[in-house]
Amino acid sequence: MAINVPALVILVILYLVILIVGVVAAKKFKSESAKNKTELNVVAGRDLGGIVGIFTMTATTVGGGYINGTAESVYKDGLIWTLAPFGIFIGLIIAGLFYAKKMRDEKYLTMLDPFQHRYGNTMVGLLYLAAICGDLFWSASILSALGTSLSVIVKLNQTISIVISACIAVLYTIFGQMVAVAYTDVAQMMFIGFGLILCVPFALTNELVEPITSTTERWYGTWYPPTTAVWIDLAITMTFGTIPWQTYFQRVLSVKSSQHAQRLTFIAACGASLMAIPPILIGAVGTSANWTMTELGESPMSLNQSSLVLPLVLQHFTPTVISAIGLGAVAAAVMSSTDSAILSSSSMFTYNIYNKLAREKASDKELEWVQRIAVFFVGAIATVMSLFIPSIYGMFILAADIVFVVMFPQLTTILYFKFTNTYGAISGYVIGLLLRLGGGESFIGLPPFIYYPYYSETDGQLFPFRTFSMLVSMATILLVSYFTQVLFIRGVLPAKLDIFRSYSTKQMNGDYFITCCDPKENKQEKDRIIHDVTSL
Repeated sequence: MAINVPALVILVILYLVILIVGVVAAKKFKSESAKNKTELNVVAGRDLGGIVGIFTMTATTVGGGYINGTAESVYKDGLIWTLAPFGIFIGLIIAGLFYAKKMRDEKYLTMLDPFQHRYGNTMVGLLYLAAICGDLFWSASILSALGTSLSVIVKLNQTISIVISACIAVLYTIFGQMVAVAYTDVAQMMFIGFGLILCVPFALTNELVEPITSTTERWYGTWYPPTTAVWIDLAITMTFGTIPWQTYFQRVLSVKSSQHAQRLTFIAACGASLMAIPPILIGAVGTSANWTMTELGESPMSLNQSSLVLPLVLQHFTPTVISAIGLGAVAAAVMSSTDSAILSSSSMFTYNIYNKLAREKASDKELEWVQRIAVFFVGAIATVMSLFIPSIYGMFILAADIVFVVMFPQLTTILYFKFTNTYGAISGYVIGLLLRLGGGESFIGLPPFIYYPYYSETDGQLFPFRTFSMLVSMATILLVSYFTQVLFIRGVLPAKLDIFRSYSTKQMNGDYFITCCDPKENKQEKDRIIHDVTSL
């Protein structure tokens, strides 16, 4: 099959521009900065300005999965079931109001820092497993989607497409880390916006496409009353599941102040909503098109290729050059997601695992090289997974659910409840994980071993089990933390049973009390906690 030369040329130009922007930005930023190297690599010296901040914050959500997934959802299930744009908008607003300021004011380096300060390394290791699973499966799923898209339009070998795309993203991330990722996000978002907006009018006016105003009933979707609870469950999962990701908090911690972080989050929420319009329209075109008159001969849904509806619409209903530019937009979206996820996991590994567990006295230079090596290995693992795991999208769905069920209650409780401890955190982690896995996952053939109310053999779980799992996980964290604190402080449990060293023995008026061992708490706060609990 002959290679689509115009598309290949545009793609090569796009990749070169992104690579050059990343390398030049990193070199210029580092040569002018006298800031701590650790902060420079992980959070860009906490000096990202307004324009770059807006673009990179928006790019955290508007990636390959967002663009392709929105078009696929409208085409396959209808607009009413396309929850990502709405959920991400509300989720970012909530994140800006209740999470961004708290994290930025503490000047953390990663999302895991508050857990390390209060819970210690054991809990951080468990949370890192959940976070890296989400990042790896996310990166692998969108790389796989990109490879398939390039094979459809450019006629390029899928393996070559994936490897080259991953190599470009890894290369500039290794070289410039957060600085390179932030500045390439600017270029990538410009490509995404320009490319998709350019394609939409051609697709809408193609002679093989009915006016979407006359096919509303097809692309709007059907409301099936028994699935109301499922819709609510997915909406809540999408909304609050947007928050507990290192990719988001890395941007929050990289801007100049907490006020900047909040404002940029709100702007990014609006930007993400606007960027959903082109893929929504492309999904509507997919449902309104006469596919029998194309080379496919059948609709993508009939061919089990719904996930490819966006590149297929570009290929068959826009001119060759326009479709190539649109594909460039998709490639840019994928790279903006991939580099962010790779940097996210490598940053947490370097500073929360390697630095805190293995080498507390490591120099900035050593940590910089460890992070570069981590970027390479995380990128390599995601690439291999995208090539060899057939159900990669299903694995991402499961990983994203686990991030919501496990990470969201952990993050919320540690920021808003000062009495939580490692015992509660681990208990909530295990309970939430079991409840979510118990619901099964049809995408990867994981059968349920917990049959929630209203379970159906044909429709699966109709109970909002994701939200239920998250709420139970949060309640477990609070209850177990509360009771273990009371038991230790009142002396029911001796200090020697405090295996996680959540508390320390403190002599006070000749008696021994147990007090919280949070390095971030001062003496006055410790005394307040003791008074509150002993007065119960």
